[in-house]
Amino acid sequence: MDLTERAARSAAVAAVFDRVADVYDGVGVPWFTPIARELVRLAAPAPGTRALDVGCGRGAATIALAEAVGGDGHVTGIDLSPRMIEACEADFAGLGLSNIDVQVMDASSPSLPAAGYDLVVSSLVVFFLPDPPAALSAWRRLLAVPGGRLAISTFGPRDPVWDAVDATFRPYLPAKMLDARTTGAAGPFSSDAGVEELVGAAGYTGVRTTHSDVEVTFADAGEWYQFSRSHGQRAMWDAIPDADHDTVKAVAGEHLEEARGTDGRIHLTQQVRFTLAAAH
Repeated sequence: MDLTERAARSAAVAAVFDRVADVYDGVGVPWFTPIARELVRLAAPAPGTRALDVGCGRGAATIALAEAVGGDGHVTGIDLSPRMIEACEADFAGLGLSNIDVQVMDASSPSLPAAGYDLVVSSLVVFFLPDPPAALSAWRRLLAVPGGRLAISTFGPRDPVWDAVDATFRPYLPAKMLDARTTGAAGPFSSDAGVEELVGAAGYTGVRTTHSDVEVTFADAGEWYQFSRSHGQRAMWDAIPDADHDTVKAVAGEHLEEARGTDGRIHLTQQVRFTLAAAH
């Protein structure tokens, strides 16, 4: 992939997240926050740690890191979306967090000090990037050696109903759309071994993986629809012609009914993979 194509893809991703910044992780369906908090818990940053949150979004991991590292530590959050960073700044100010700075920056090649961090965390980001191996290598150069550590999360297997719901989008999607739900099934993100090999090839050691199952519940297909348009999946909706929008929504709703429980709510499960490693 040449630099022009890579820049175009990065710009497209930034545009999607600019559009969803105001509702991202804020439609009443817990998703990014519990995943990010579990990632930070597993990374176990000590007080005083210098941490970097790559692709910070609305700051779910950033806030958890700031709480963990305390006043003697510091957290830098970066995201490609200017709107996400603006929203983060407002959120952090409201929480009174003074040990955080956030910057608009490309996760693929952050312009940050070499060996300037003890911990790099990135939650549900790496599969969006044009060149994940290059990004992982770039992040390794930001870690202090010895002692620097990496913690990332990616998607593992999920409920078959969720697969069926997302399959309704597939006929409309560009072949190279950068979305975790469409690119993950055929590449390194399809298995623990694939992700571990990717991380190891970027120069990390002691690579290990653990998992957590995240259950998401929806009152109905309408709530799922709002949720699906509040994050990266918005790009999938944007790829559907207006004339077919209602059809896709209706077919997806039929699949969702298969997951309705005895409590009357729709229950979907997603396994999340947490991969931890050390820099040389």
